[in-house]
Amino acid sequence: MILTTQLSTERLVLNPLPPAAAAALPDDRQGASRIIGAKLSSHWPASDLLDVLPMQAAAGPEQARYGVWVIIERESGVVVGDIGFLGPPGPEEEVEVGYSIVPDRRRRGYATEAARALVAWAREQPGVRVFVAECDEHNQASVQTLERLGFSRTAKAGGRLRWRLGRDDRADRQPATPDQLR
Repeated sequence: MILTTQLSTERLVLNPLPPAAAAALPDDRQGASRIIGAKLSSHWPASDLLDVLPMQAAAGPEQARYGVWVIIERESGVVVGDIGFLGPPGPEEEVEVGYSIVPDRRRRGYATEAARALVAWAREQPGVRVFVAECDEHNQASVQTLERLGFSRTAKAGGRLRWRLGRDDRADRQPATPDQLR
């Protein structure tokens, strides 16, 4: 099955993770790489993504678009992370966004760049009005990413911060400079 949705930014390409690639991971990295059409970082997928791979493997095309997307660094052709939703929008027209960048590519603004593109795409999809996210309160990089995207904090519980971005809220802030990311 070929998923044709592709998002491009200045430095990144985002594609829904094909179900066949999700089924191949983590054991058949070479097969997954061939299906994805990109080299895999030795740090990808992260351990927290492994639990999601069986659901992505069973997903149909529409479900896959609201699941895991791979983040490919345009210059190197390497998968440097993943981003996506925890499922399609529900009755409240809400999707939850999550993302992860491999350690050696962090602090370059990739999470912000990828999230900005994915949120812009999702805003054009029927049934999506609200974006939510959650992160550890001590994960400053993630906090700053969500703030740059225009998300507002809505709750704090058990060391976790909950965030919200409405359809008409700003998600187009300019990427941070390298000095701002330090």
